[in-house]
Amino acid sequence: MEADWEFEVGVDAPVIEARWQRFVDLRLAPDAAWDLPEALQLPALAEALIKLNADGSPVWTSKCDFWPQLDASDFDPGELSAPPEFAAFAMGCYIDLLPRSEGQWALPEQADSWCKRICGLLHELPLRCCRADLVIRSAFIRWNPLKPEQLDLGITTYLTACGANSREATGSFQSALAAFTNALCPHSTVK
Repeated sequence: MEADWEFEVGVDAPVIEARWQRFVDLRLAPDAAWDLPEALQLPALAEALIKLNADGSPVWTSKCDFWPQLDASDFDPGELSAPPEFAAFAMGCYIDLLPRSEGQWALPEQADSWCKRICGLLHELPLRCCRADLVIRSAFIRWNPLKPEQLDLGITTYLTACGANSREATGSFQSALAAFTNALCPHSTVK
């Protein structure tokens, strides 16, 4: 499976807002994942979100989105290890990941090392027509209510998959999503 990471921090870079207006804490209410609009479009996303927020996971999620059909200009088949005939249909999503404990990614080197490890695990998988991109960003997590403006680090993960048709693209995407989730959370337990 193709995978890469990068830093996107700075004045003009996007920031992950952990507890945004419609935030649902799936650590406390995992079954709420099934009611998310994105999961209604792709049930495998609900399963992944439940696992990412389960006990034993090193992360929790604050936001996601799902794109059931990407335009040809939204992805590069070569970056997905996809021959042209398998790139007729593509889909994607993003998931904002936050560290399970304060200080887990306190330093950029810690987040960088974590992303390298996950990308290494994904590279070992014999999956084609899919890709994960991990983008390290600043995040407002608010671990300490006395320091509401404290910036931490989070990771926005973009998953993209393609296929010769909608069914194949969905299969590739579900395989990529499961592989990514299992690489992050091999020991998480779902209640």
